[in-house]
Amino acid sequence: MRYWQALDSTKAHVQSLRLVIVVQLLIIGALWWGWHQAPERIRVYHPPDLRSGAVQPLGEVPPATIWAFAYYILQQLNHWPENGARDYGRQIFRLAPYLTPAFRFQLIADMELRGQRGELAARRRGIQVLSTAGYEERRVDIQGNGTWVAWLDMAIEETVQGMTVKQAPIRYPVRVVRYDVDPESNPWGLALDGYAGDGPRRLEASEIVQ
Repeated sequence: MRYWQALDSTKAHVQSLRLVIVVQLLIIGALWWGWHQAPERIRVYHPPDLRSGAVQPLGEVPPATIWAFAYYILQQLNHWPENGARDYGRQIFRLAPYLTPAFRFQLIADMELRGQRGELAARRRGIQVLSTAGYEERRVDIQGNGTWVAWLDMAIEETVQGMTVKQAPIRYPVRVVRYDVDPESNPWGLALDGYAGDGPRRLEASEIVQ
């Protein structure tokens, strides 16, 4: 009897071990599936000033990031170091991943119109933010559904053969949208989508200090 009891106990123990093995295999399979489905990249937008700490939900874009992105791309679009007839088109092509197709076509049409008017040949252009118009929360409007409007007050200067032909403060209401189409070419996951309202306009002297 002791022999048969020991044999039954051994069989029960083997069965319990088999059950444990099956459960472990199921857990391993579930973990493998979860790991396989996890995204390879996670985009986190950090606010530029972290001295006081920050709690930033995954995927949420801080207004400061929107403003900085709009400023950087717009400044690059308007950087014609040698000759606007060549540089304008080169900048549009180089920055294409950061522009929506609609805005890119709009810029190409603007380039062609300026070329017909003789406003590009041998012309150099550069823009920079006005010293009194750095980032503030009021300079970014949250439109919702992944759309923002960044208000950029810029000083624009154009020269031809060393002579200044244009120098003016301009306000650009730049529309920014989520654009996670090609993370390899556009790690920001954002794009310029044109101008809001009536578009850029010249600032009056009374508005520059505001």
